[in-house]
Amino acid sequence: MQVVAVDIGGTHARFALAEVAEGRVVSLGEAITLKTAEHGSFQLAWEEFGRLVGGSLPKEAAIAVAGPVGGDIIKFTNNPWIIRPALIPEKLGAEDYVVVNDFAAVAHAVAQADASHFVHLSGPDETLPVSGVISVVGPGTGLGVAQLWRDGSAYRVQPTEGGHIDFAPLDSIEDAILASLRKRHRRVSVERVVAGPGIVDIYEALALMEARPFTPRTDRELWELGTSGEDSLAAAAVDRFCLSLGSVAGDLALAHGATGVVMAGGLGLRIKDTLVRSGFADRFRAKGRFEALMAAIPVKLITHPQPGLFGAAAAFAQSHDS
Repeated sequence: MQVVAVDIGGTHARFALAEVAEGRVVSLGEAITLKTAEHGSFQLAWEEFGRLVGGSLPKEAAIAVAGPVGGDIIKFTNNPWIIRPALIPEKLGAEDYVVVNDFAAVAHAVAQADASHFVHLSGPDETLPVSGVISVVGPGTGLGVAQLWRDGSAYRVQPTEGGHIDFAPLDSIEDAILASLRKRHRRVSVERVVAGPGIVDIYEALALMEARPFTPRTDRELWELGTSGEDSLAAAAVDRFCLSLGSVAGDLALAHGATGVVMAGGLGLRIKDTLVRSGFADRFRAKGRFEALMAAIPVKLITHPQPGLFGAAAAFAQSHDS
C-alpha cells in the first residue's frame, strides 16, 4: 500500500510517498520540503506536493505534527496552519489516515529503522535490545521524550512530556545556571537547559561566573562557535550542555526502566562527534548505587535522514497491520 507521509513543523512541511506492508515501512521515497510560510494552509501545501510529484496522490495519509494531536483542532506554535482531523477526508481526499505527534513518529522510526541507521554513543557497543523499554530523547527546539516498548516484532509507542521534568543540578556550575534561569522562570525544566536554545542561557551564566563581557548571540551562532573551538566560552557552554544532557538522559532511562536509549533530533546529529568526546557518557552513568546498571545500557543516536516521515509512515503501517 502506498501512503503520503507528512512531517509538519513550524517552518517546514516535509512530504514523501511511502510503501507499507504487513505493519512495516517497505520504502520511503525522496522527501520534498515546503516552507509553511509560502502556503496558506495544509491543504494547499498538500496540493502543491501532488503537483510536484506529477500525479494523483494515494488515498492514505500518515501525518506527524509538531504539537499535541488530541481534540477537534490542531494548532501549531510557530505556524499559522490549522488542521481539523475530521475534515481530512474532505480536504485532502484521504480516505484513511493517522495523525501522530512528531516525536511519537520519531519513536516509531526507532522501532522500525534498520540497525544501519544507528550509531553508538555510550554503554555496550551492541544492538538495541529487542524486548523491554527504550527511552527516546530528542534535543531540538524543545526536548522531546517518548517511551518505546517492544517484545520482538510487536511494539507500542507512548509519547510523554518528559522534557518538562525539573532540572536537577549536579555541581556548583549547574547551580549557577539554575540560579540564572530562575530569575526568569519560577520553575526550571530540563528543556530550559538541554534543548537547542538552552546553550544561550548556559553561555550567559558561564560569562557571569567568569565576570567576562559577552556579546549576545543566537543559539545557532553559539553551537557553531562552540563546536569549532573558535570561542572558548562557547566551547565551555557546549561541554556543559553535553554533561547536562547525559544526566537528563540517564534520569529518564532510570524513570522508564529502560534497557536502551536512543538520542534523536537534528541537534543530536549535528553534535554527534562532540557528544562522543564529551562527558555525556560519564554523566549518563553517574547514578550512585545504580552506576553498574546504567553502564549496561546501550545508548545510540538515530541517523535516519527523515525520521519524522519514516516514523509517520511506520505509525500508519502499525495501525493498519492485520
